[in-house]
Amino acid sequence: MKLKITILEVKTVNEFDFYWKQEDYIKLLDEFNFPDADKSKPEDLVDLLYMAISDFEPDEAARVLLNYKLGEELNEGQIQSISHEMLKDKVAEEYREPALHLDLFCINQLLYKAYNGKFPNTEASIIDLEVNPSKPSDQEITKEILIKALSAGLKDNNLIKRLFTEQLNGNEEFTDAAKTIWKVDHTSENTYQLVTSKYWVDRDDISDGDYETEILFFEGED
Repeated sequence: MKLKITILEVKTVNEFDFYWKQEDYIKLLDEFNFPDADKSKPEDLVDLLYMAISDFEPDEAARVLLNYKLGEELNEGQIQSISHEMLKDKVAEEYREPALHLDLFCINQLLYKAYNGKFPNTEASIIDLEVNPSKPSDQEITKEILIKALSAGLKDNNLIKRLFTEQLNGNEEFTDAAKTIWKVDHTSENTYQLVTSKYWVDRDDISDGDYETEILFFEGED
C-alpha cells in the first residue's frame, strides 16, 4: 500500500481539553472532601480542585486520582508504588504498560499544576497529517497504517523507529507499537490528528514533512 503523506502541523502541549470533564471535577472535589461542589460555578471548578488537592500530601493526592481513573486497571500495590514514583519520575513515559500512558499523563499534569511544579512536567504532541493513497483504495486507514506512515517521515534516531523496527517494516506482528499513539481523530476526508507523548514523537523528530511511503504488513509465519 503506497501513500503520500503531508505532515501539516506538530504541536507540543501539556494538557488536553478532551480528557477531564465537568463531571470529573465535581466527583473529584467530593473525593478531596470539598462540600457541595455541584453548586459551584462551572468556570470555578478547576481552581477549586487545585486548592482541594493541595490540602493533601502529594503522594496521597496521587493515590486518589489514580484510584479514580485507574482503579479497575491497577491493584492497590501498583497504585501505591506509582503514587510515589510520580513525584520524581515521568511515569507517563516510563510505565511498562503504554496503554495507560494517556491516563497517567493527564493525572500527572493535574498534580503538576495543583502543586505548582512539585511533580515533573510532561509534554505531549498533537500531529496533524494528510494521507492520500497513491491509487484509489477502499482500505480503512487504521492506527497501524498511520503510525507506519508517520514513522517514514521521522529521523532514524526517533524512539519508535529504534524500538519497533521489525514491526514497522512488516517483519513482526503490529502490537505494542500501536500503543504509542494515544488517540486518533479523522478530522476530514484525508486528514488525521494523532495524539501521543512528546517522548515518542517530538517536533524535532520530523525529517521530512512531505513524502511518499509504502506500508508493509506482517503476513504471518510460513
